[in-house]
Amino acid sequence: MIKQIVFAIALLFTLGVFTYTVLRLISFFRFTKAGFPIRDFGKRTRVMLNVAIGQTKIFRHPVMGFFHALVFWGFCVIIFGSIEMVIDGLSGSERSLKVLGGLHDVIMASGDVFALLVAISIVIFMIRRIFLHVSRFEGIEMKKKSHQDANLALSMILLLMISLMGMNAAYIAFEAAEGGTVYGVYPIGAILAPIFSGLTSQGLHFWYEFFWWSHILLIFVFANILPYSKHFHVFMSVPNTFLSRLDPLGKLTNMDDITREVKLMLDQETAFSAPAGDVPVARFGVKDVEDVTWKNYFDSLSCTECGRCTAVCPANTTGKMLSPRKIFMDLRARMKEKGPGLVKNGKDFTDNRSLLRDYISEEELWACTTCNACAQECPVNINHPTLIVDMRRYLVMEESSAPTGLKTMFANIENNGAPWQYSPEDRLLWTDNLEMNVGK
Repeated sequence: MIKQIVFAIALLFTLGVFTYTVLRLISFFRFTKAGFPIRDFGKRTRVMLNVAIGQTKIFRHPVMGFFHALVFWGFCVIIFGSIEMVIDGLSGSERSLKVLGGLHDVIMASGDVFALLVAISIVIFMIRRIFLHVSRFEGIEMKKKSHQDANLALSMILLLMISLMGMNAAYIAFEAAEGGTVYGVYPIGAILAPIFSGLTSQGLHFWYEFFWWSHILLIFVFANILPYSKHFHVFMSVPNTFLSRLDPLGKLTNMDDITREVKLMLDQETAFSAPAGDVPVARFGVKDVEDVTWKNYFDSLSCTECGRCTAVCPANTTGKMLSPRKIFMDLRARMKEKGPGLVKNGKDFTDNRSLLRDYISEEELWACTTCNACAQECPVNINHPTLIVDMRRYLVMEESSAPTGLKTMFANIENNGAPWQYSPEDRLLWTDNLEMNVGK
């Protein structure tokens, strides 16, 4: 009974902290703009199954992609064992899902095997991060805290797997000593069980309880650390792929406000009429976090900071300042900075800073070629160019700020109806001295 009470308190505390964190993030979403409508659920489901569950983009790096997929699939399987532990902790029962019979055996066996595979994968990841110095893990945006965050998460996952294997091994050893029935199949646990040989039943029970509590409390702690780290993608990656932008990657969307104004000008009846009532002036493009769409912010929370986007960016690889990863890390950091003020004081709150310039420079934005290599490569389907283009739209339409070459092109289009400096009357002068064989 005491165990149940302690477990219930720990569970309630965990859920309370997690709920507070999620509600805080949801409150930030209230200050973002509407994005694209969510339709075509069948296609979205296929994209989610292909990219998130199938890990297809991860496999573009076959070796490390395989190990990452093992970790993801392992978590998908092990979560069923965690659910069983929660039921056991609250009810005081033991292996409560044993009523599933053969299915329970399959789930437990899969979780036991995956615990070892995930542990091996995590060790490989840690060696790679600490000793191999992979280039895409570096960059101006990758502060010391980012590396510490990654190492902490990997360490906790490794401890989770060790505690799970230890729990299964101790469980088998204890039931064997007591002559009890082992519910479930544990291939790795059976191999490790002899480690506990020579211990009394009391000692075996102690180690089983130790690993049981270690595992479940690590889950509780890990769940509440994730929203404050890059590993929040553990929760966010699946829904983010479901909410993917389904338009072709190269398609640039029109701005609704501009489209509406053009249609009004083309309508002779409304072109010169005054607008009815006080129409609030909308901001064109993105200057700060309250100008981004909810999907942009959702993308920033889903970012794994893996650097695949930056690694394939032609601007970055040729020495330009642009790093697509940094753009969304900066958005996440800026919302973390300004969000509480917006919640407290409303949308008019300002701290005299902005996402543009204080976080992201004009040079970074204009370096983008909109080739969409970043969006193509992102393993969670973040669409980087949508945000970059919207920030450039703000620069051009609100501040008339653009590189000299673009300003010249804009002036030519306005004056000559084409990007070139020649007037429309002079465009065919180049044909004057051409000899044409007419009629042959």
